[in-house]
Amino acid sequence: IEMSICSVHFLLCLLLCGQQAIATLSPDSKSKSKHKESKFLRGPQDSDVFDLDLVSSEPLPKDILMNQEAYYKDTALRHFNGTTLGYVTPWNSHGYDVAKIFAKKFDIISPVWLQIVKQGKDYRVAGTHDIDAGWLTDVRRKGKVQQQPQMRTVKVFPRIIFDHFTDRDIKLLLSDAKERSRLNEVLIKTCKEHSFDGLVLEVWSQLAGRIDDQILFTLVLQMVKELQKQQLRLILVIPPQRKDTPNLFGEKHLDKLYKHVYAFSLMTYDFSSLQRPGANAPLYWVRKAVEHMAPLGCHDMETKRAKILLGLNMYGYDYTPDGGGPITFGQYLELVRHVKKHLTFDERDIENFFEIKTETGRHIVFYPTLHSVNERIKLAKELGTGISIWELGQGLNYFYDLL
Repeated sequence: IEMSICSVHFLLCLLLCGQQAIATLSPDSKSKSKHKESKFLRGPQDSDVFDLDLVSSEPLPKDILMNQEAYYKDTALRHFNGTTLGYVTPWNSHGYDVAKIFAKKFDIISPVWLQIVKQGKDYRVAGTHDIDAGWLTDVRRKGKVQQQPQMRTVKVFPRIIFDHFTDRDIKLLLSDAKERSRLNEVLIKTCKEHSFDGLVLEVWSQLAGRIDDQILFTLVLQMVKELQKQQLRLILVIPPQRKDTPNLFGEKHLDKLYKHVYAFSLMTYDFSSLQRPGANAPLYWVRKAVEHMAPLGCHDMETKRAKILLGLNMYGYDYTPDGGGPITFGQYLELVRHVKKHLTFDERDIENFFEIKTETGRHIVFYPTLHSVNERIKLAKELGTGISIWELGQGLNYFYDLL
């Protein structure tokens, strides 16, 4: 994976070599803090981020801190009309609130609740204890939108993964159609019991490259067919093209599946890593990931691209001399308070970052901003794709004004 621009290389060298950082801790007096706190905006507002001119390529930390908890009062207003999916996890409770507040901006909510497990010869769906029926009712109620000729509401497709399957379990499942039907019966039963509209299946990244593509096609297509008989739909999670794994999912795979699978959740994030620090999802790479599967001018391009849900990360990364790790909004806000000037803009990757020195050491932080999120939404509009957000509750509230 290549780094973004020379300036990022330079900053990372400074960081990892232990030289002086660009920004320093900015201690405010108690009186100043109280004064600033009074200006912080929270909850519904009469103006959105566009009216307030907050969508800037080089935002000021004070503008982020003062406005990030606010959002435009008309939460039914949509700027993006493609299919929009939002993931919610049980370990991030704020995501449950975000899904309710902005329900009308989403077509699909995908709670990360379920796992397929093997018990002896039987299949079972684990994680059902996390299912919150009251919350599901609230989300559907708040997600109702009048569309001629009838009312529509947000759909619920929980994500499901294969958990603790041995190679023998996988081999049996992939080689035996009756075995797959037994599994699908368990999945259908779970969907019917909890009034789900379908499932988001995450299996391709785990098995692609290890087994023949044709076997994976068979697994997915049989599941699609048996779910469809019960008016249930399947969304398939797919990996983006990378230099080290260029052929896990490409044009030939999309050609085979797009007429059958409801949508494809494309994981266009985690471009960089602790081993190779940098941007979370460079814009040029996100574009290439879509064009790799559905090139300009390919057969049925518009239909194919409309089914691709371009992944948007709502989390960031904090890189430190010890490595660092992913961060969500709370950690980000603590770090951005220490920045004295505007955030640096990476013109190639179209992301913002900053470097600081605090009592805990030196940090280089990449995290979404209004501008970086908006540019990816604009790219989705240009390419004709949908959007999938990982995950609700990790980002800042005012990001949803952009959708």
